[in-house]
Amino acid sequence: MIDYVSGTLIEKKPTAAVVDVQGLGYRLLVPTSTFEGLPAPGKEVKLFAHQYVREDAMTLFGFATRGEREMFETMLGVSGVGPKLALAALSGMSPSEIRDHVVAGDTSVLTNIHGVGRKTADRLIVELRDRVTDLEHVDGAAPLTGGTDERAAARADALAGLEALGYSRASAEKNIRKVLRNHPNVQSAEELIRLSLRE
Repeated sequence: MIDYVSGTLIEKKPTAAVVDVQGLGYRLLVPTSTFEGLPAPGKEVKLFAHQYVREDAMTLFGFATRGEREMFETMLGVSGVGPKLALAALSGMSPSEIRDHVVAGDTSVLTNIHGVGRKTADRLIVELRDRVTDLEHVDGAAPLTGGTDERAAARADALAGLEALGYSRASAEKNIRKVLRNHPNVQSAEELIRLSLRE
């Protein structure tokens, strides 16, 4: 299993990067978010890798962060979701945005991902909801978003309130996600804070 590839960036395209590691060139398929952060060719680069093996092919995928790779691998665990779709999801949203939309049950947002229809979006929500809340490297990548405008505002207010009470941003986000998973009908910031303090 290849954990990461570190070497000289030889070539980069929106969908792939070629990295020279002591004379051996690795071609890694990458999401748009990773491509945008790549240095100029000739510079050193490190990409976290996922090796995808099928009977007829072996493909390397590269990610700028552990969080991207973690979300990619988690999505591959959903029936009917392959690497192409998982890569498309990460090209359109950050790992934390995917997580938050899954937790909030935002089917309409998830169907904006290329290749995701209503049934696939519903399956992502059902199969990922419990898994994504505990992903180790996704925390703190972005503020909580998703759901209705009122709910998004309540999340933001609850997050600010918990930080004011001395919680780190990562801990506050983790507690809020846990509350939303266990109490999906919570809408107010006050209730979110109250329940989060019990976590």
